[in-house]
Amino acid sequence: MYSVCAFLVLTLLSAASAQGCTCPTMKWANCDSPSCACTLLIADNTLQNINCSKLIPKCFLMKAEMYRASKGHSTRRLGKPTEHAFVDNDGIYDPECDSNGVFKARQCNHTETCWCVNSAGVRRTDKGDLNLKCDKLVQTTWVQAQLTINPVQTPVDPVALKAAMTQTIQNRYFLDPSYVDNVQYSKDDNIIIVDLKNTKGDPNVDIATVAYYMEKDVKVLPLFMSNSSLTTTVNGTPLGFRNILVYYVDAEPPTFTMKKLTAGIIAVIVVVVLAIIAGLVVLVSICDQKVEFLSNFVS
Repeated sequence: MYSVCAFLVLTLLSAASAQGCTCPTMKWANCDSPSCACTLLIADNTLQNINCSKLIPKCFLMKAEMYRASKGHSTRRLGKPTEHAFVDNDGIYDPECDSNGVFKARQCNHTETCWCVNSAGVRRTDKGDLNLKCDKLVQTTWVQAQLTINPVQTPVDPVALKAAMTQTIQNRYFLDPSYVDNVQYSKDDNIIIVDLKNTKGDPNVDIATVAYYMEKDVKVLPLFMSNSSLTTTVNGTPLGFRNILVYYVDAEPPTFTMKKLTAGIIAVIVVVVLAIIAGLVVLVSICDQKVEFLSNFVS
Protein backbone atom coordinates (compact mmCIF):
# COMPACT_ATOMS: atom_id res chain seq x y z
CA MET A 1 0.00 0.00 0.00
CA TYR A 2 2.81 2.35 0.93
CA SER A 3 4.59 1.72 -2.38
CA VAL A 4 1.39 2.42 -4.31
CA CYS A 5 0.90 5.73 -2.49
CA ALA A 6 4.55 6.69 -3.06
CA PHE A 7 4.17 5.94 -6.75
CA LEU A 8 1.07 8.13 -6.98
CA VAL A 9 2.82 10.98 -5.17
CA LEU A 10 5.84 10.79 -7.48
CA THR A 11 3.54 10.70 -10.51
CA LEU A 12 1.70 13.80 -9.34
CA LEU A 13 4.95 15.63 -8.61
CA SER A 14 6.30 14.71 -12.04
CA ALA A 15 3.13 15.96 -13.72
CA ALA A 16 3.27 19.21 -11.76
CA SER A 17 6.91 19.66 -12.73
CA ALA A 18 6.13 19.05 -16.41
CA GLN A 19 3.27 21.56 -16.27
CA GLY A 20 5.57 24.17 -14.74
CA CYS A 21 8.15 23.80 -17.49
CA THR A 22 7.30 26.31 -20.22
CA CYS A 23 9.03 28.36 -22.88
CA PRO A 24 8.61 32.10 -22.14
CA THR A 25 9.50 33.19 -25.69
CA MET A 26 7.43 30.65 -27.66
CA LYS A 27 3.91 29.66 -26.68
CA TRP A 28 3.78 26.78 -29.21
CA ALA A 29 6.83 25.03 -27.74
CA ASN A 30 6.74 21.65 -26.04
CA CYS A 31 8.98 21.31 -22.99
CA ASP A 32 9.95 17.98 -21.45
CA SER A 33 10.50 17.32 -17.79
CA PRO A 34 12.79 17.11 -15.83
CA SER A 35 15.42 18.61 -18.16
CA CYS A 36 12.94 21.24 -19.40
CA ALA A 37 14.37 20.90 -22.93
CA CYS A 38 12.01 22.65 -25.32
CA THR A 39 11.23 21.92 -28.96
CA LEU A 40 9.12 23.45 -31.70
CA LEU A 41 7.17 21.36 -34.20
CA ILE A 42 8.10 22.69 -37.67
CA ALA A 43 6.99 19.76 -39.88
CA ASP A 44 5.49 16.29 -39.58
CA ASN A 45 7.59 14.36 -37.07
CA THR A 46 10.19 17.17 -37.08
CA LEU A 47 11.01 18.81 -33.76
CA GLN A 48 13.42 21.73 -33.66
CA ASN A 49 15.39 22.26 -30.44
CA ILE A 50 15.04 25.86 -29.28
CA ASN A 51 16.63 28.09 -26.65
CA CYS A 52 13.83 29.68 -24.63
CA SER A 53 16.15 32.11 -22.85
CA LYS A 54 16.09 34.31 -25.96
CA LEU A 55 13.90 35.04 -28.99
CA ILE A 56 13.38 32.10 -31.34
CA PRO A 57 14.97 32.74 -34.80
CA LYS A 58 12.52 34.09 -37.35
CA CYS A 59 13.23 31.25 -39.80
CA PHE A 60 12.09 28.63 -37.27
CA LEU A 61 9.03 30.74 -36.41
CA MET A 62 7.95 30.95 -40.03
CA LYS A 63 8.34 27.20 -40.50
CA ALA A 64 6.23 26.58 -37.41
CA GLU A 65 3.57 29.01 -38.62
CA MET A 66 3.37 27.35 -42.02
CA TYR A 67 3.08 23.93 -40.43
CA ARG A 68 0.38 25.07 -38.03
CA ALA A 69 -1.52 26.74 -40.88
CA SER A 70 -1.38 23.52 -42.91
CA LYS A 71 -2.97 21.70 -39.97
CA GLY A 72 -5.65 24.33 -39.48
CA HIS A 73 -4.20 25.72 -36.26
CA SER A 74 -4.26 29.42 -35.43
CA THR A 75 -1.24 31.45 -36.52
CA ARG A 76 -2.15 35.00 -37.52
CA ARG A 77 -5.02 36.81 -38.58
CA LEU A 78 4.96 57.80 -43.64
CA GLY A 79 7.33 56.80 -46.31
CA LYS A 80 10.44 54.69 -46.62
CA PRO A 81 13.37 55.44 -44.32
CA THR A 82 15.77 55.27 -47.28
CA GLU A 83 15.66 54.82 -51.05
CA HIS A 84 16.63 51.14 -50.82
CA ALA A 85 14.26 50.17 -47.98
CA PHE A 86 11.53 47.66 -48.78
CA VAL A 87 8.69 45.83 -47.06
CA ASP A 88 7.80 42.15 -47.07
CA ASN A 89 5.08 42.03 -49.75
CA ASP A 90 5.27 38.26 -50.26
CA GLY A 91 3.97 37.24 -46.84
CA ILE A 92 4.82 34.06 -45.04
CA TYR A 93 6.29 30.99 -46.75
CA ASP A 94 7.93 27.74 -45.64
CA PRO A 95 11.63 28.67 -45.53
CA GLU A 96 14.83 26.65 -45.59
CA CYS A 97 16.87 27.27 -42.43
CA ASP A 98 20.29 26.16 -41.30
CA SER A 99 20.78 24.43 -37.95
CA ASN A 100 21.03 27.79 -36.15
CA GLY A 101 17.81 29.17 -37.59
CA VAL A 102 19.51 31.35 -40.20
CA PHE A 103 17.73 31.70 -43.54
CA LYS A 104 19.43 30.07 -46.49
CA ALA A 105 20.21 32.60 -49.23
CA ARG A 106 17.96 30.89 -51.79
CA GLN A 107 14.33 30.07 -51.00
CA CYS A 108 11.89 28.10 -53.16
CA ASN A 109 8.98 27.30 -50.79
CA HIS A 110 9.09 23.66 -51.99
CA THR A 111 8.28 24.73 -55.57
CA GLU A 112 10.26 25.27 -58.78
CA THR A 113 10.11 29.04 -58.30
CA CYS A 114 13.03 30.46 -56.32
CA TRP A 115 14.30 33.81 -55.10
CA CYS A 116 17.11 35.26 -53.00
CA VAL A 117 16.45 36.62 -49.52
CA ASN A 118 18.22 38.77 -46.96
CA SER A 119 19.03 37.69 -43.42
CA ALA A 120 15.46 38.67 -42.45
CA GLY A 121 14.13 36.11 -44.94
CA VAL A 122 12.58 38.82 -47.13
CA ARG A 123 12.82 38.49 -50.91
CA ARG A 124 15.31 40.96 -52.41
CA THR A 125 15.52 39.75 -56.04
CA ASP A 126 13.25 38.82 -58.90
CA LYS A 127 11.89 35.28 -58.83
CA GLY A 128 13.51 32.64 -61.02
CA ASP A 129 13.61 28.88 -61.51
CA LEU A 130 15.66 26.20 -59.79
CA ASN A 131 18.76 27.40 -61.66
CA LEU A 132 18.71 30.73 -59.80
CA LYS A 133 22.00 31.37 -57.98
CA CYS A 134 22.19 33.30 -54.72
CA ASP A 135 25.88 33.77 -54.01
CA LYS A 136 25.55 34.88 -50.38
CA LEU A 137 23.09 35.84 -47.69
CA VAL A 138 22.98 39.63 -47.63
CA GLN A 139 22.73 41.04 -44.12
CA THR A 140 19.85 43.25 -43.04
CA THR A 141 21.59 46.01 -41.10
CA TRP A 142 18.68 48.39 -40.47
CA VAL A 143 15.07 47.67 -39.56
CA GLN A 144 12.58 50.49 -39.19
CA ALA A 145 9.30 49.82 -37.39
CA GLN A 146 6.58 52.42 -37.88
CA LEU A 147 4.10 51.92 -35.04
CA THR A 148 0.70 53.60 -35.07
CA ILE A 149 -0.33 54.36 -31.50
CA ASN A 150 -3.78 54.67 -30.00
CA PRO A 151 -4.91 58.31 -29.59
CA VAL A 152 -3.52 60.10 -26.54
CA GLN A 153 -4.78 63.24 -24.83
CA THR A 154 -1.44 64.52 -23.52
CA PRO A 155 1.58 65.59 -25.62
CA VAL A 156 4.30 62.96 -26.07
CA ASP A 157 7.70 64.11 -24.91
CA PRO A 158 10.31 62.93 -27.50
CA VAL A 159 13.14 62.46 -25.00
CA ALA A 160 11.01 60.49 -22.56
CA LEU A 161 9.54 58.49 -25.45
CA LYS A 162 12.96 57.34 -26.66
CA ALA A 163 13.98 56.30 -23.16
CA ALA A 164 10.70 54.43 -22.60
CA MET A 165 10.71 52.61 -25.95
CA THR A 166 14.37 51.65 -25.61
CA GLN A 167 13.69 50.22 -22.16
CA THR A 168 10.59 48.36 -23.41
CA ILE A 169 12.50 46.82 -26.32
CA GLN A 170 15.33 45.77 -24.02
CA ASN A 171 13.01 44.19 -21.45
CA ARG A 172 10.61 42.51 -23.88
CA TYR A 173 12.89 41.47 -26.75
CA PHE A 174 16.28 41.20 -24.96
CA LEU A 175 17.88 43.69 -27.36
CA ASP A 176 20.84 45.70 -26.11
CA PRO A 177 19.90 49.43 -26.04
CA SER A 178 22.91 50.29 -28.20
CA TYR A 179 21.07 48.76 -31.18
CA VAL A 180 18.09 51.10 -30.78
CA ASP A 181 19.51 53.81 -32.99
CA ASN A 182 16.63 56.29 -32.85
CA VAL A 183 13.02 56.75 -31.75
CA GLN A 184 10.90 59.52 -33.24
CA TYR A 185 7.30 60.62 -32.86
CA SER A 186 5.23 61.98 -35.74
CA LYS A 187 2.38 63.89 -34.09
CA ASP A 188 0.48 64.49 -37.33
CA ASP A 189 0.48 60.79 -38.25
CA ASN A 190 0.28 59.51 -34.65
CA ILE A 191 3.20 57.19 -35.43
CA ILE A 192 6.28 56.21 -33.45
CA ILE A 193 9.27 55.40 -35.65
CA VAL A 194 11.82 53.00 -34.18
CA ASP A 195 15.15 52.42 -35.93
CA LEU A 196 17.05 49.26 -35.05
CA LYS A 197 20.54 49.11 -36.53
CA ASN A 198 23.23 46.45 -36.62
CA THR A 199 25.67 48.25 -38.87
CA LYS A 200 28.61 46.01 -37.91
CA GLY A 201 26.68 42.91 -38.87
CA ASP A 202 27.09 41.18 -35.50
CA PRO A 203 25.75 37.64 -36.12
CA ASN A 204 24.67 37.38 -32.48
CA VAL A 205 22.27 40.33 -32.84
CA ASP A 206 19.07 39.53 -34.76
CA ILE A 207 17.13 42.76 -35.26
CA ALA A 208 14.92 41.07 -37.88
CA THR A 209 13.60 38.59 -35.32
CA VAL A 210 12.93 41.46 -32.89
CA ALA A 211 10.86 43.17 -35.60
CA TYR A 212 9.00 39.91 -36.30
CA TYR A 213 8.02 39.53 -32.65
CA MET A 214 6.91 43.18 -32.67
CA GLU A 215 4.72 42.55 -35.73
CA LYS A 216 3.04 39.62 -34.01
CA ASP A 217 2.54 41.65 -30.84
CA VAL A 218 0.73 44.42 -32.74
CA LYS A 219 -1.00 42.72 -35.68
CA VAL A 220 -2.08 39.36 -34.28
CA LEU A 221 -1.28 37.82 -30.92
CA PRO A 222 2.03 37.75 -29.05
CA LEU A 223 4.31 34.76 -29.56
CA PHE A 224 5.29 34.94 -25.90
CA MET A 225 3.81 32.47 -23.45
CA SER A 226 2.43 35.32 -21.32
CA ASN A 227 0.29 36.74 -24.17
CA SER A 228 0.83 40.21 -22.69
CA SER A 229 0.34 43.14 -25.08
CA LEU A 230 3.10 45.43 -26.29
CA THR A 231 2.77 48.71 -24.42
CA THR A 232 5.08 51.40 -23.14
CA THR A 233 4.60 54.20 -20.61
CA VAL A 234 5.82 57.76 -21.19
CA ASN A 235 5.71 60.10 -18.21
CA GLY A 236 2.89 58.11 -16.67
CA THR A 237 0.88 57.87 -19.92
CA PRO A 238 0.46 54.31 -21.27
CA LEU A 239 0.81 53.94 -25.03
CA GLY A 240 -0.79 51.07 -26.94
CA PHE A 241 -0.22 50.15 -30.57
CA ARG A 242 -2.80 49.31 -33.24
CA ASN A 243 -0.72 48.91 -36.41
CA ILE A 244 2.86 48.41 -37.56
CA LEU A 245 4.78 48.65 -40.83
CA VAL A 246 8.32 47.28 -41.04
CA TYR A 247 10.98 48.34 -43.55
CA TYR A 248 14.21 46.43 -44.17
CA VAL A 249 17.48 47.99 -45.29
CA ASP A 250 20.28 45.64 -46.36
CA ALA A 251 24.03 46.07 -46.59
CA GLU A 252 23.49 46.00 -50.38
CA PRO A 253 20.49 47.41 -52.33
CA PRO A 254 17.90 44.87 -53.56
CA THR A 255 18.02 43.86 -57.23
CA PHE A 256 14.40 43.98 -58.37
CA THR A 257 14.06 44.77 -62.09
CA MET A 258 11.48 46.35 -64.40
CA LYS A 259 10.30 43.01 -65.77
CA LYS A 260 8.72 42.13 -62.44
CA LEU A 261 6.78 45.36 -61.97
CA THR A 262 3.00 45.14 -62.02
CA ALA A 263 1.07 46.04 -65.16
CA GLY A 264 -0.33 49.16 -63.51
CA ILE A 265 3.09 50.53 -62.60
CA ILE A 266 4.45 49.75 -66.07
CA ALA A 267 1.45 51.51 -67.64
CA VAL A 268 2.15 54.65 -65.59
CA ILE A 269 5.83 54.60 -66.59
CA VAL A 270 4.87 54.17 -70.28
CA VAL A 271 2.45 57.10 -70.09
CA VAL A 272 5.11 59.32 -68.50
CA VAL A 273 7.68 58.32 -71.12
CA LEU A 274 5.22 58.95 -73.95
CA ALA A 275 4.36 62.34 -72.47
CA ILE A 276 8.05 63.26 -72.36
CA ILE A 277 8.51 62.13 -75.96
CA ALA A 278 5.44 64.08 -77.07
CA GLY A 279 6.76 67.16 -75.31
CA LEU A 280 10.11 66.84 -77.08
CA VAL A 281 8.38 66.47 -80.46
CA VAL A 282 6.35 69.63 -79.84
CA LEU A 283 9.46 71.47 -78.70
CA VAL A 284 11.40 70.41 -81.80
CA SER A 285 8.48 71.45 -84.02
CA ILE A 286 8.33 74.91 -82.38
CA CYS A 287 12.08 75.33 -82.76
CA ASP A 288 11.89 74.42 -86.46
CA GLN A 289 9.13 76.98 -87.00
CA LYS A 290 11.19 79.70 -85.27
CA VAL A 291 14.27 78.89 -87.33
CA GLU A 292 12.21 79.06 -90.54
CA PHE A 293 10.69 82.41 -89.48
CA LEU A 294 14.12 83.92 -88.73
CA SER A 295 15.48 82.67 -92.04
CA ASN A 296 12.63 84.32 -93.94
CA PHE A 297 13.02 87.55 -91.92
CA VAL A 298 16.75 87.76 -92.68
CA SER A 299 16.12 87.09 -96.37
